[in-house]
Amino acid sequence: MNNHVARIIKQKTPFKTPALKAEIGIYLMANNLTDQKQQLFKQYGITHQQYNLLRILRGQYPKVANINLIKERMLDRMSDVSRIVDRLVKMEMVTKEPNLIDKRNADIVITEEAIQILATIEQRPEFSQTIVMNLNEDEIDQLNELIDKMVSSLE
Repeated sequence: MNNHVARIIKQKTPFKTPALKAEIGIYLMANNLTDQKQQLFKQYGITHQQYNLLRILRGQYPKVANINLIKERMLDRMSDVSRIVDRLVKMEMVTKEPNLIDKRNADIVITEEAIQILATIEQRPEFSQTIVMNLNEDEIDQLNELIDKMVSSLE
């Protein structure tokens, strides 16, 4: 049996349980994927959280979004969405206007420029060169089923 996880983290003793090895492997892969993508996003002056927020807004476009909708959909639930939106406003990647009906809320929309930046990022070869590249389609389907099964416990 391969033990790449133990080798990469330089662990000399066996894992106490297969479940612990799986959890550490997932954590290792998540960090690796985040680091890879962050290097790409840095070239465009955005962070991983900003990219995630922009993807959410692109999915809503041309409809407006609000802070609560964005918070519900963020991958990193601990993100300070208001602060991220304000930075993206300064970068002219989103617009933020007071909501006419609910003054406590704001209407947030992605700009055309930001949509173009996302398209450019996602066309880069390194965007699609990820940690799942060495899996075939059946393995990717199986991985997605397992991820969905694990994620179902979060709901």
